[in-house]
Amino acid sequence: MMSLAMIGLSCQTKQTAEEKTKDSLAKCIADGMPTRASAILASQENIVEGKGSKDGMVLIKGGEFLMGADEFPDSRPMHKVNVDPFYMDEHEVTNAEFARFVKATNYKTVAERPLNPADYPGVPADKLVPGSAVFTPTAQKVSLENPLQWWNYVPGASWSQPEGKGSSIKGRENLPVVHVSYEDASAYAKWAGKRLPTEAEWEFAAQGGRGNHTYYWGDQLKPGNKWVANIYQGSFPDHNLKEDGYAAAAPVKTFPANPFGLYDMDGNVWEWCEDLYRPDYYQKSPAKNPTGPTDSYDPDEPGAVKRVQRGGSFLCSDEYCIRYKAGSRGKGEVTSGSNNLGFRCVMAAK
Repeated sequence: MMSLAMIGLSCQTKQTAEEKTKDSLAKCIADGMPTRASAILASQENIVEGKGSKDGMVLIKGGEFLMGADEFPDSRPMHKVNVDPFYMDEHEVTNAEFARFVKATNYKTVAERPLNPADYPGVPADKLVPGSAVFTPTAQKVSLENPLQWWNYVPGASWSQPEGKGSSIKGRENLPVVHVSYEDASAYAKWAGKRLPTEAEWEFAAQGGRGNHTYYWGDQLKPGNKWVANIYQGSFPDHNLKEDGYAAAAPVKTFPANPFGLYDMDGNVWEWCEDLYRPDYYQKSPAKNPTGPTDSYDPDEPGAVKRVQRGGSFLCSDEYCIRYKAGSRGKGEVTSGSNNLGFRCVMAAK
């Protein structure tokens, strides 16, 4: 039985608060859908650390804010946090930007690396090929208890072939890069002379100085009767109404920026953070520049090493994944990715 820790989003129906806030794909177990945790690892040692450029970044001046959300068990208690100034990419890293990194380093993402059959006894051979998880709508309304109805492990799916063999990023250069694991995002950040944001930096930036609200843009889902983020509308997973104009990821900077000048801090694609994940971390998190716990623990998958993901994706809605709401936390196994998972980088303000 192989874990589906690769996707890091919630797949529960609108039930109790406790049920809605579980990371369901951490509990979804199935044959034939391998995680990438046993992919043959590549080394970052050959990647030369870049000098870092502030082009395309926004200065976030830092300060104190209220972090967390009472609605989510792993986001409690809400607590005051102070972060130092930092620079943040104004948008998610794009396909074009990631392509420059790959061209310069010949880097192979985890999704492109082979799997060792010895690590997957009983898994069909056709699944033990490089690939990644791709969302595929169902033909009709289905129970939301089994994500394998809409998630497929697609051979050949990777950042440059988002839907598998035969697909490409041509014409999608300004879409956020996807199918990137934490390892991949970290490698890019090193090359760019940057790093991934801490969870506290990410949430401070997402609030945009507005304070704590239901959504990062405010308390109304559709302010002015307009969709201001790329999330899911309609019946999940069979009928996306695309009221916001997109069935999948949208080009960066499509939706309005927040008051700090940052785009897509909510929806579009999940974003990796630097912090290891523990559901109890906020109970003892330091008030100044928290960087996460020293170890990872998820009671749903005690053996998996997970990092925090933030912001939700184009698959989030109140019917399926509510973790696009402000203060909520995602989590993902560090070597796994999917076609709704990306990242952006930060730099210290010197």
